[in-house]
Amino acid sequence: MQNILFIILGLFLLIVGGNWLLKSAVALSLKLDIPKIVIGMTVVSFATSAPELIVSIKAALDGFPDLALGNVVGSNIANLGLVLAITILLSSIEVRKSFYTTDWPVMIVASLLFVGFIYFDGRLERYEGIIMLAFLFAFLIYILRFQKIAVVDELPEDDKPLPLYKTVLFLGLGGVALWGGSEFLIDGAVGLASKFGVSDRIIGVTVVSVGTSIPELAASIIAIIKKEKAISLGNLIGSNIFNLLAVLGITSIITPINVVDEGLLTNDIFWMLGISFLILPLVLLPKSLRLGWRDGLILIAVYITFVYLTLV
Repeated sequence: MQNILFIILGLFLLIVGGNWLLKSAVALSLKLDIPKIVIGMTVVSFATSAPELIVSIKAALDGFPDLALGNVVGSNIANLGLVLAITILLSSIEVRKSFYTTDWPVMIVASLLFVGFIYFDGRLERYEGIIMLAFLFAFLIYILRFQKIAVVDELPEDDKPLPLYKTVLFLGLGGVALWGGSEFLIDGAVGLASKFGVSDRIIGVTVVSVGTSIPELAASIIAIIKKEKAISLGNLIGSNIFNLLAVLGITSIITPINVVDEGLLTNDIFWMLGISFLILPLVLLPKSLRLGWRDGLILIAVYITFVYLTLV
């Protein structure tokens, strides 16, 4: 019972902390007069990936590498199989042309890069983390220089600059809440894993990953309720790119990550690649550049199958 309470409290703090961090980051960017296009592709993406980043670094430093890896791999599967599925079940979305010219190819390259690094030796080295971060910076520079339409759907409507004291307060509170949330979540997850005799990896790719994907899910549902354009596919793909290149890149630079449970290499990474590849035909068929409820049913069926097979 205590473990479940820790997990719930941890998730609550991560969601609240992520939201505060996002508010302060956007306010700070507006105060510094940074264009919205830059805010959307850098600050917003990074802030919504903050829960994954904090949880992964904390897990790796505490000696639970499978929790760090499972969190990112599971989060990428959940972003497409759960968050995107629920979004398009509630309301169909139009997909931008940049999806197949930039976003999807970069996500696939990032996924293959990660799989290539980890599959053969079961370890993410520091230099591999540096390569992943370098690739992320190259992608961001390309986006900011050549892609005129940026994804800024997650920016709050009332994105007026906050007073400086509020910005600093939100930044501080967000950081503390994220750190505290990661402490509780990891303690609860590890406790739950040992109580039920399952591996850290299984808890990572199911409970922890869904928890750290909640900010994206909440943003999607709020956008639909407000009758705004739903969180776009580009945002979720951007989140997946950040999870792989920034979260695992930074984590492995701080401390190299070893795979403990082989299931991550024989099962989870292939589900992640599979659902990433599946998005392309869903977007292009039967009606080009549109995702509807039928696609949502396919994605949710894939996600439920993944969770079922992982737990069984």
